[in-house]
Amino acid sequence: MRIPVSWLRDYVALEMPLEELAERLSVSTAEVDGIERRGVADTDGNLGLFRVGRVLEAAKHPNADRLQLCRVDVGEREPRQIVCGAWNFGPGATVAVALPGAVLPNGLQLDQRKVRGELSDGMILAEDEVDLGTDHSGIMILPETEPGTPLSDVLPLVDDVLLLESTGNRPDLLSIYGIAREVAALYDLELAPLPGEDPEPAGDEPVDVTVEDFDGCPRYIGRLFRDVAIGPAPVWLKARLLAAGMRPISNVVDITNYVMLGLGNPLHAFDSTKLQGGRIVVRRAGPGEKLRTLDGVERDLEPTDLMIADAERSVALAGIMGGEETEIGEDTTDVLLEAANFEPTGIYRSSERLRLRTEGSNRWEKGVDPYLAEPAARLATQLLVETAGARWVGHIDVHDKLPERPVIRYRPERADDVNGLETPPDDQYALLGRLGFEHRGEAVVAPTWRAHEVTREIDVVEEISRFRLDEVPFTLPERRAMFGSLTPLQQLQRRIEEVLAGLGLVETYTPSLRESDADPDAWRLPEPISVELAVLRTRLLPSLIEAARANAELGARGIQLFEIARVYLPEGELPKERKHLAAVVEGGWSRAKGVVEALYAALKAEPRFERATDDLFHPRKTASVGTGIVGELHPSVLEGVWGAFELDLEELLEAVPREVKYQDVVSYPPVRIDLAFAVPEEVAAGDLIAAAREAVGEELREMRPFDAYRGEQVGEGRKSIAFAVSFQSPEGTLTDEDAAALREKIVEELRERFDARRARARAARRGPTAPSPGSRGCP
Repeated sequence: MRIPVSWLRDYVALEMPLEELAERLSVSTAEVDGIERRGVADTDGNLGLFRVGRVLEAAKHPNADRLQLCRVDVGEREPRQIVCGAWNFGPGATVAVALPGAVLPNGLQLDQRKVRGELSDGMILAEDEVDLGTDHSGIMILPETEPGTPLSDVLPLVDDVLLLESTGNRPDLLSIYGIAREVAALYDLELAPLPGEDPEPAGDEPVDVTVEDFDGCPRYIGRLFRDVAIGPAPVWLKARLLAAGMRPISNVVDITNYVMLGLGNPLHAFDSTKLQGGRIVVRRAGPGEKLRTLDGVERDLEPTDLMIADAERSVALAGIMGGEETEIGEDTTDVLLEAANFEPTGIYRSSERLRLRTEGSNRWEKGVDPYLAEPAARLATQLLVETAGARWVGHIDVHDKLPERPVIRYRPERADDVNGLETPPDDQYALLGRLGFEHRGEAVVAPTWRAHEVTREIDVVEEISRFRLDEVPFTLPERRAMFGSLTPLQQLQRRIEEVLAGLGLVETYTPSLRESDADPDAWRLPEPISVELAVLRTRLLPSLIEAARANAELGARGIQLFEIARVYLPEGELPKERKHLAAVVEGGWSRAKGVVEALYAALKAEPRFERATDDLFHPRKTASVGTGIVGELHPSVLEGVWGAFELDLEELLEAVPREVKYQDVVSYPPVRIDLAFAVPEEVAAGDLIAAAREAVGEELREMRPFDAYRGEQVGEGRKSIAFAVSFQSPEGTLTDEDAAALREKIVEELRERFDARRARARAARRGPTAPSPGSRGCP
């Protein structure tokens, strides 16, 4: 939200430095991201070089058909001669003038110079040259003012803008007046009344409005205007819209936007001659109904969409956007002004479904005060009559019973207990009064503009707290007892975090909600905050893959990310929550498998890899590991060579031994040999290793696959897997005969169980016991 300070000053006197105001608002109300200075630079007397002038003479330039040669009174002894390219003025016009030496907002410094042989001693200004608008078709024509008057006294040449980030639960802060109310309460200043006064009606014509759905539209005010002159809005109004971040369009449309920004209640204007039957009907969309909105897009409507219709068809998406057929145009003379109130949830649903977010829908979905519609209609009526020459000829206010203000039991001492800071009850009630609350005995009554979110005593306490936050001492609450410990799952999570960080991985956090999920039964939120955050995820890897892709696109290298978070599995009335560990690393299968093996080793567990398939992974480089899956991501999922895994923490906890028992270090040297077996394609290396351990027992210290071969030599449908094998006994040094006997046991066992045919093995060799490198075998 952009808050022009000159506009804010209309409602509350700002005597404090803006930096101080920004800091206090950030603490008590909403974060102020910065202060932006816009317009003409007010340094070194530059502002004094911009003055009001009166054109004394205006004639065609003797040497240029498209230029005028003017004599302009700027309050000096002699008028100045100025060459101008605009033709929308003549003698007697009051204009804005910049004198030689003036610096425009775009940095251009004016000087006295000749234009087609004639001296030009200044510049007659268009609105875009001083950041007061976007029009450059002609110069600004000002109300009659004494020549030589500083232009800054007539136009907002210089303005500061507060860049404020409102919180989602405070729709009252999405307006200039709402911020003024907060400033007045903060500094105990007088707040100006709501702007706008109804002019005398110029007629009493009927306005036909029917509300068929009061749940969706609690209130609808319609006002009819005749003889409206469509044209540009006044310069001051366009300047405020630009400073607030909106583009001026025409006087009628600009007035509706001005009122929305000023008071917080969105408005809409219809060309009433284009309303069939001259009627307005607020209803739900019919089956198969469509509407072409102002952005030129034809929208498919659903029965849940609230519509503004005439006697025959829909003419607007209520609270979101109007339709093309009733748009205000240059030939519009009759206008129906809508000042309504719409229910937040329905507007939000339609806006999200249609992916159509507007300044209006942003306010309605947060909950606008239904009592604000009348002041908004009043201000818009005044501006239409004053700036567009309109005649106000009709009015109707259709509403059901409007909500009552919440009455909340309140104990001032409760605020003291929560804040740790004593605030006398009278001071509390005075502060609440400045915020619009009413004191009634042991209760307070919330104002209508806070009725959506101040409903409990603690909400009222928060109002006291936020205005005294800077006085709250930095103390910790008194600890009366110490108890509790980490659960086994929490202990495991901390250990995993330490191990993975030690391996060079970086922990990240991604949202639990996604736009979609591979599981068709995944839980979908009935009221998602956006279409991108609508489904509870059943896996972590898709989110991590997106994070890795985003980092890679920004040029990051050596990406290694992991996350420990909950997933939500469909089961019964509520999803089943499980905690998962997932990681994505550059380097493919070998890197991911190595990380998993290192993690299991640190946890004193042993992984068992078995061939598996998964839509995210390469079909020949994927393995299950008992507690999850590990493999190389398919290139279509993430471009490049990436490894990944996802494990279930609860299953991993079951695989980790509860107690780690000491084993004496075997001092006798191992005997190492290589064994190769040709087996059917479907036999996994892990199955061979498990069978070998059963056949030999503890004397098989290690059996690690290091190579796999497929080809004519082993036959179709078979593969050859080579293992590095270590035999070692705690009883004594094994002889060659001992090693040969153990080897034969393995060979015989694998032949019987897997039809394994042994290939030639290298000679046995002895060596000291040493840790083996991380396995890089194939499943």
